[in-house]
Amino acid sequence: MNSYILGFQEIDKAKLALVGGKGANLGELSGLKGIPVPEGFCVTTEAYKEIIGNNEEFYSLLDKLSLIKADNRDSIGEISSKIRKVIEGIAIPKGIENEIIHRLGQLGEKNAYAVRSSATAEDLPAASFAGQQDTYLNIIGKEAILRHIRKCWASLYTDRAVTYRIRNGFNHRRVHLSVVIQKMVFPEAAGIMFTADPVTSNRKVLSIDAGFGLGEALVSGLVNADIYKVRDGRIVDKKISAKKLAIYALKEGGTEEKRIDAGRQNMQTLTDEQILQLERMGRTIEAYFGCPQDIEWCLCENKFFIVQSRPITTLYPIPDVQDGKNHVYMSFSHQQMMTDAMKPLGLSFFQLLSDDFPLIEAGGRLFIDLAHDLASPIGQKIVVLAAGKIDPLMYNAIKTLMKRKDFMKSLSRGKRAFSMGSGYFTWALPIEFIKIYRSNDKSLVQTLMSRNEASIRDLRQRIADLSGEELFAFIIETHKQLKKAMYNPQGMALIYVGVYAVSWINKKMEKWLGEKSAADSLSQSVANNVTSEMGLALLDVADVVRQYPAVMEYFQHANNETFFEDLAKLEGGNAVSKSMRAYLEKYGMRCSGEIDITRPRFSEQPTVLVPMILSNIKNFEPNAHNTIFEQGLLEAKQKEQDLLNRLEQLPGGKQKAKKTRKMISRLRNFTGYREYPKYLMIGRYWIIKQALLKEAARLVQKGVIREKEDIYYLSFEEFREVVRTNQLDYSIITKRKEEYEVYEKLTPPRIMTSEGEVIPGAYDTGNIPQGALAGIPVSSGIVEGRARVILRMDADIEEGDILVTAFTDPSWTPLFVSIKGLVTEVGGMMTHGAVIAREYGLPAVVGVENATGLIKDGQRIRVNGTEGYVEIL
Repeated sequence: MNSYILGFQEIDKAKLALVGGKGANLGELSGLKGIPVPEGFCVTTEAYKEIIGNNEEFYSLLDKLSLIKADNRDSIGEISSKIRKVIEGIAIPKGIENEIIHRLGQLGEKNAYAVRSSATAEDLPAASFAGQQDTYLNIIGKEAILRHIRKCWASLYTDRAVTYRIRNGFNHRRVHLSVVIQKMVFPEAAGIMFTADPVTSNRKVLSIDAGFGLGEALVSGLVNADIYKVRDGRIVDKKISAKKLAIYALKEGGTEEKRIDAGRQNMQTLTDEQILQLERMGRTIEAYFGCPQDIEWCLCENKFFIVQSRPITTLYPIPDVQDGKNHVYMSFSHQQMMTDAMKPLGLSFFQLLSDDFPLIEAGGRLFIDLAHDLASPIGQKIVVLAAGKIDPLMYNAIKTLMKRKDFMKSLSRGKRAFSMGSGYFTWALPIEFIKIYRSNDKSLVQTLMSRNEASIRDLRQRIADLSGEELFAFIIETHKQLKKAMYNPQGMALIYVGVYAVSWINKKMEKWLGEKSAADSLSQSVANNVTSEMGLALLDVADVVRQYPAVMEYFQHANNETFFEDLAKLEGGNAVSKSMRAYLEKYGMRCSGEIDITRPRFSEQPTVLVPMILSNIKNFEPNAHNTIFEQGLLEAKQKEQDLLNRLEQLPGGKQKAKKTRKMISRLRNFTGYREYPKYLMIGRYWIIKQALLKEAARLVQKGVIREKEDIYYLSFEEFREVVRTNQLDYSIITKRKEEYEVYEKLTPPRIMTSEGEVIPGAYDTGNIPQGALAGIPVSSGIVEGRARVILRMDADIEEGDILVTAFTDPSWTPLFVSIKGLVTEVGGMMTHGAVIAREYGLPAVVGVENATGLIKDGQRIRVNGTEGYVEIL
């Protein structure tokens, strides 16, 4: 027996490389009791490799294809077409052909067969590749089957398959194709069954799509399917569609479209009994494979056959909590402006800060379990209040969930996440708030910042000579100190007084003067905002760089590894180095996604700053730092005077003006501090990270790990144990790297239940123009300009562009000096992007769902930061 042909009964998941995802799954299903699968066999990838062999023309074209980007459709189409012709023109070797004919003889040469592609990168947990290669139905006769096998091999290079592989980072040379030859079933009905609801992601709800004839009519979109929803053996919803057409098999081979009799068009495709029978089969298959499945089925002579099952790859993972109770998970990642996947060390390190504010990991992101809070009447009020401040979409989703009485009755009960004495909430906070509110003493900010700067210097000194167990114990202890510093009642009160002042001004000015978001203009150029100062400080670096052409030339191809060594060789390089090092001394600990300690910092990748420095040189005159700050200060003072003058004209105006003047003073004294606690945290992160990397370097020297960055795929405690024992099962690192690649492609939900259901939150779009994209207004004003849709901060920005991105954190601030408006998919009134947009006077709308998909780079858009919407012009 050679490895060119394998019958279904000879196949299991261990044969994936030989028969591809579809073939492996069919082999597994064939051995499953109570699951009828039409007989068949696979022409393995060894046969495919044999036919392409050393074909020079094929590999020459493949080399050209590997250089093309996914958006170059014309070149993909041209080269892919040539490759398909080459493959279809190759003769199947006689030995392989004879074996195929022998297998057909065993199954019945005169039978009709489905000839289906099965790629080695198909139907995998990470990427389904569904529909990328071709399937041919009702093929009769050995010559036709052999011809369609070649067509399947060639379909590995359809335009859509090639583009999909490029986008998902699959190497064309490493993807091979098996062909499934399966006896045809001529069904009265067929369709697809999802063992988790594809709309809501609820794992408890099974969804069946059903139509008359072959399932191809549904897959191709030719007809609308009946849709049945089943939960725990009970049909909970039915949608019966008008089914005017169906695809049926012809006796002589091939298929045809037929019009369905008018009397049958609105009939339910499956009986209720059949629906429940199919659900039981679906749950059996799901239990066998251990994850939700996308299953193709057909009904022939009142018997169900399963013709395919693949994992559903689009579902977001659920936290592994199995207590039989309902849970509600709120994304903590959205609150932190960090919806990217985090590596295990980053997740576990951040969780050290949250021992009394427990965070749960799922899909490489962090979530808060709200079940215990929502089970309590007081907890419900606190959660609703907190969600309203964080993100209206979260707020709306939670309010929707709270209306489901049966779900709420089964919530898990325990210690609440949001309660007095945990995290942000302490009994000392109201007392400090009142003291700071009354005194309005701006020197408190400087005192607190100086104290924390001293703690940073102390940390750097104390950690310098620590290693091994002593280092890890010290890190845990110093994390407790960091938590105290971050949740210090005085510091939190400073922030809340600033927030209250903004809220008071906005409410009163709208009530008294009819003016919305008046506090936005008053927030420009406030004192002690470390994040906005970071953006302006890079303008000073640009002023040094602009003097030296040789440095500007080097910046076009700068290297992180040798950055400062290379500068030292250039005219002006020492001056630029001095300026850059001073900037990095203060801000080098920052980076995009900075709550993940594994992310490379500015100090580790100084070239990240280069595009922003060059943009600053192009977009601004020298000394722009002072010019921009003074302009913001002037506009804030003018706005203050304008408001006070208008207030004084009102009845009781002098008293209103007096109160407003005091509140403006509080706003300008304290809102800048809002950015400081995170700056403090990230500063400590950077010092600790450098110490951990020293430990990683020692492990590399001992041969325990292959590269320092391997530690990123261990939790903090696992890393500690590896340092203690100098032992590691390296397969853990490999597995975690693969998981991280999967998580990177997922979009985390804002609110999700323990059933996997993603609860949507919608905006009230009644007051916005038709076709506009709704969001949260966080910085007032209206601006039009070119949309720059970017997901990485190292992009070229022209002055006057409007930045459109998924999220921003403090590291993006240097870009803000060049843009004139901001649109993000994530955010709220008090998130970093919103705070800095107000300080820089940029109209901004955040929380615009799928903004980076709906708005195209280069389109002209209008951002209304007062009302909260974006128009594509």
